[in-house]
Amino acid sequence: MRVAMYYNNRDVRLEEMPVPAIGERELLVRVRASGICGSDLMEWYRVKKAPLVLGHEIAGEVAALGAGVEGFQKGDRVFVSHHVPCMSCRYCRRGHASVCDTLRQTRFDPGGFAEYIRVPEINVRLGTFLLPEELSFEEGTFIEPLGCVVRAQRFARLDSDQTVLVIGSGIAGLLQIQLARHKGARVLATDISAYHLAAAREFGAHEVVHGDEDVPNRVRELNDGRLADLVIVCTGAVAAANQALRSVERGGSLLFFAPTAAGVTVPLPVFDYWRDEISVLTSYAASPGDIAESIELLRAGSVRARDMITHRLGLAETARGFELMAGGAAAIKIVIDPQRP
Repeated sequence: MRVAMYYNNRDVRLEEMPVPAIGERELLVRVRASGICGSDLMEWYRVKKAPLVLGHEIAGEVAALGAGVEGFQKGDRVFVSHHVPCMSCRYCRRGHASVCDTLRQTRFDPGGFAEYIRVPEINVRLGTFLLPEELSFEEGTFIEPLGCVVRAQRFARLDSDQTVLVIGSGIAGLLQIQLARHKGARVLATDISAYHLAAAREFGAHEVVHGDEDVPNRVRELNDGRLADLVIVCTGAVAAANQALRSVERGGSLLFFAPTAAGVTVPLPVFDYWRDEISVLTSYAASPGDIAESIELLRAGSVRARDMITHRLGLAETARGFELMAGGAAAIKIVIDPQRP
């Protein structure tokens, strides 16, 4: 089968691999759509593991079933989670499934930028969901990233009484904007790209602010003299993190949804945060429950997934997809179809 083999952000090659052999209680899934995630471009993290096949936002159809598989049949349209938690350890029981040791060790084989993937038994049991008829394969690529957003906003206890500032209006930020708007919050958004600011408006931001402006001051001007009740950071830029630290209202929360590069330190004004009772939160990945909620949101049309797709490419064009994403081109969601010639 054909795969897109990642060596670095500027070197993604079309190569051949054997179709994975499945065992008992495993699935072989024919990948029909695979989204390029911003985390796929975190070269500082990915390149040390290269060469490898990336891609974890996938939807496809069951091509073969191992002995003992229950609940699925050949031809079923499915979403498959790349990482799954055990759902029984102390972390899972306390609502922190994304730090479960099992989640950090599980994955499908080889990755979503391939014609087929092997789904291990635990992923079949805890991470494979039937795709509703209302959703296309392309829309299915939003299930995982939206699940991560669902989790983040649940952690932050976002509600309709809040003013939310989303810093960074790429695909993750736009999903945060749409879900926050769906929940009734007032939403402000920033970015340094005029294209992404226009997208933020299109997908629900009440106001947008260019990232080169004095963001905290502009938030006050747009929010009756107050800062944001919840600030969600959707970019790893240190300048954005520093803006976020100065943009939170008293009693509010700061949520880091995107990480800086490993080893980067952002100074926290502890006294100010202590005095103003500001909470600092993080959120990583999604639990099976978050995935189920994401599917329902997409099925109901609460998030406009299809409208966010700007590029549809074949597997042989995956390198171009990485180039578009990494180069800051006019792109939001890039979907790879491994079945295209």
